[in-house]
Amino acid sequence: MPAIGIAAQPFGLTGVRQGMQQFDVIVVGGGAAGIGAARTLADAGKEVLLVEADTRLGGRARTEHVDGMALDLGAGWLHSAEHNPWVEIAALHGFELDQTLPRWREQWRELGFSQAEQRDAARAYDAFETRLRKDPPPGDRAGAALVPDSAWSVWIDAISGFVNGVDTAKLSIADYLAYEDAATETDWRVPAGYGALVTAQAGCLRTALATPITAIDRSSIRLKLQTPRGTLEAAQVIVTVSTDILARGDIMLAGHDDLLHAAAALPLGLADKLFLAIDQGADELEANAHLLGDPRSVITGTYTLRPFGRPIIEAMFGGDGARELAARGLQGAADFAIEELCALLGGKWRRRLRLLAGSAWSRETYIRGGYSHALPGRASARQVLGTPIDPRIRFAGEACSATEFSTVHGAYKTGVAAARALLA
Repeated sequence: MPAIGIAAQPFGLTGVRQGMQQFDVIVVGGGAAGIGAARTLADAGKEVLLVEADTRLGGRARTEHVDGMALDLGAGWLHSAEHNPWVEIAALHGFELDQTLPRWREQWRELGFSQAEQRDAARAYDAFETRLRKDPPPGDRAGAALVPDSAWSVWIDAISGFVNGVDTAKLSIADYLAYEDAATETDWRVPAGYGALVTAQAGCLRTALATPITAIDRSSIRLKLQTPRGTLEAAQVIVTVSTDILARGDIMLAGHDDLLHAAAALPLGLADKLFLAIDQGADELEANAHLLGDPRSVITGTYTLRPFGRPIIEAMFGGDGARELAARGLQGAADFAIEELCALLGGKWRRRLRLLAGSAWSRETYIRGGYSHALPGRASARQVLGTPIDPRIRFAGEACSATEFSTVHGAYKTGVAAARALLA
């Protein structure tokens, strides 16, 4: 087998060593969960290697620098800041936090969505959630609690697309309520980029990038991990890849069928972003204001105007809307977003806006989507995924969190917990 070059720092720039590498623990997946696990193990004095299939760390937290601005193409909000470990981590690394709260429940200047309509929609959503709690329909399917003839059922599905990455028909009621009951509404941002903060926590961890794990052989005392670049060995392994990667069988792991079936019950929804540059008239828009494109369609965007006061508009598409626009490509999605914004702001904005950057997570080979949701009747799959079959192998990631799934902090906490379990 060819030797694998191991970097002493992320991105494989320095410290490359040759020869067969053996470790105490190998962490598979360089997102927030993997970084949390590897950091915990390294701090405890373990010989640990963080192995990432992609050419970068961060997973679904990804910061790109465009036109001098840090743009988060994935996770962008430190949700539930009161119990989010990234608040403390940001302070440790010198990252500033912007505590300006999101204004998702407001429609700037009532454009296309009057105050009366917003109140009616909010009442419809409150009634929907009350039914989920007090009179849940059989089958654990959230969409069954929608009122078929309600003018706002489509709007509720659009909101579910943004929040859960999927419409309510594919969403477990128990899973939805578990998150809602644990979350707070204190959401902060990182001007320098949430993705940049996540990768900063990797510090000088020993890392192998561009190294997908294709199989884990547990037939010997030491685990053997197969990669296109050779074989790695470790006494223990923590796997933090996405549920879609697990369910597809991209990593062969004998004897773990129950866990792989659990991953299939926790598929990734979809949430994609676009950033539009404002080439003229930025001062006409209020900083951090919010617009929903069309409250009567699931194929619509949610827009943050001038985040951090920057000359950009940040657009997000979720669920069916994200799938539709991913099929159009980034420029097609940008054209759609610009037309939605022109319908609200006026036709002059067509000449003022242009595509700056965007994401298409369903096309990311080693991720394949946004964040997990439990299918109706399968909320217990999260516990199954987090329960080890082989004591040498642990699974972690946002999908393993009972209440903080779909978040960077939820992923990080599961990584830390998996590492501590191996250290116990």
